[in-house]
Amino acid sequence: MTLDDLVDVFELLGDWELRYNYLIELGEKLPNMPKRLMVEKNNVKGCMSKVYVCAYRDENKPQCFQYHGYCDTSIIRGVLAVLINLVAGETAGVIEQMDIDELFEKLQLDEHLSPNRHVGIYAIVALMKQQVREMSSVSQYVA
Repeated sequence: MTLDDLVDVFELLGDWELRYNYLIELGEKLPNMPKRLMVEKNNVKGCMSKVYVCAYRDENKPQCFQYHGYCDTSIIRGVLAVLINLVAGETAGVIEQMDIDELFEKLQLDEHLSPNRHVGIYAIVALMKQQVREMSSVSQYVA
């Protein structure tokens, strides 16, 4: 899924009740995160919801990354699913360039999510980038 694909879907949906429902559906499709990964280092600080995210190398393309994610609230779980889908299978460089402000602007999230949720989403993205930076400083063949 690209950001442009998501923008197209949001435009088709029109009103925000339908868009929220779509985010909830995306969150429901997010695969369950293994419990063993729900540890402090994967806990997103600064998010009012309980959120965990964990980067791992794509076994088919070791230079690329995937993520496990968990959130206990439906809307932010949907946003987490969007974030994970946007960078799934991407390199560290692409993930580092993820522009959360562009996401907020194009999807009009800045107008429809509370300031507290904004802070939480920025914290999610910061942890996603941090994990990839840390993993990239280690040999690409270490999983």
